[in-house]
Amino acid sequence: MNVAGIICEYNPLHAGHVRQMELTRRALGEDTAVVCVMSGNFTQRGECAVFEKHARAEAAVRCGADLVIELPFCRSIAAAGYFASGAVEALNALGVCTHLSFGSECGDLALLNGCAQALLSPDAERLTAERIAGGVPTAIARQQALTELLGAQAEALSSPNNALGIEYLMALRRTGSRLLPMTVRREGSVHGGPGSGGSIRAALLSGAGHGGSIPPDAWSVFQREIDAGRCPMGMDALETAIMAAVRLREDFSRLPGAGEGLGDRMKKAVRAACCVQEVIEQTKSKRYTRSRVQRLLLCAFLGVTEDDVQEKPSFLNVLAMNQTGMALLRLAGEKSSLPILTKPASVKKLDERAVRAFSLQAAATDLYVLGYGEKAQRLGGREWTISPVILMQTE
Repeated sequence: MNVAGIICEYNPLHAGHVRQMELTRRALGEDTAVVCVMSGNFTQRGECAVFEKHARAEAAVRCGADLVIELPFCRSIAAAGYFASGAVEALNALGVCTHLSFGSECGDLALLNGCAQALLSPDAERLTAERIAGGVPTAIARQQALTELLGAQAEALSSPNNALGIEYLMALRRTGSRLLPMTVRREGSVHGGPGSGGSIRAALLSGAGHGGSIPPDAWSVFQREIDAGRCPMGMDALETAIMAAVRLREDFSRLPGAGEGLGDRMKKAVRAACCVQEVIEQTKSKRYTRSRVQRLLLCAFLGVTEDDVQEKPSFLNVLAMNQTGMALLRLAGEKSSLPILTKPASVKKLDERAVRAFSLQAAATDLYVLGYGEKAQRLGGREWTISPVILMQTE
């Protein structure tokens, strides 16, 4: 049986995500199992997820996934290269996946593989470093370097899902992974347009609903979260907590991505600004993107360092599964190169690296719940007590 890994945020899960799982099974066989490596309560852009991670994982299982494990927290809020490598390392460590399926605008695996190979070359690294040294933002520097090496083919890097797919392919090469890559061509909504994750989040946060973009099985889970006064969540709900913490911080230099003067720039902004959005506006520039600034701000609040981001995954945290997923976990118990957590307290038996990583993950959850509308839902310590969601076939 094939087992396809999918790297995701499902923020929130919508029809396009379900389509990817369906087309993956159509390509590999209808009995293909799907393992999702999903971001937790905060996403790669440095923002809180619109719904809590266990709810999003449950929605994924109800809509086609078999097992959902959490993308290591410090990689889930890092730059794209770290995000991709953390997810691929987790899938490699699980030991049961045969394929990696990802979406792309072009749907051309050969083209994306060519870009990945070129970007890993010494020439690309040199050309990119030269442009960054000249003040060019990293993403643009890489685009320019790739264009010099590949010509028009480098245009693939300008599309967001192509670019992330290229990062996955680079991570597969760097880690010597045995996973076989495949790509599903994305159709329909453009990035940020109607029906996209961004537009759905905006609609949910404004109280306008989801416009039918979320499958009914997923929406039943999300509606439960709304009724309980937990979600939908936006960063505005966490503003006071974040501002209070970062104003007390003295050292910004060891934060991930704080180089090139960004740390000093943010340090000034957090003392001059009166809200999170002002901090972001005063810190971002042509060189420092909004996402990079948001990630840095979140790391400043939680105390995530560059060393934390560079640390390889030390455990696999299970969020949700069905019966097929349970069978995969039993098989992974024989093959996994990392401890698999189904009971949070088990992390206390692991080494200091694992305890540090889990503690940061727990701190992120403690921050996240402070934004819940219902005060009774804001209790701390949730990460240490909650168990994975298990769905049986009769549900």
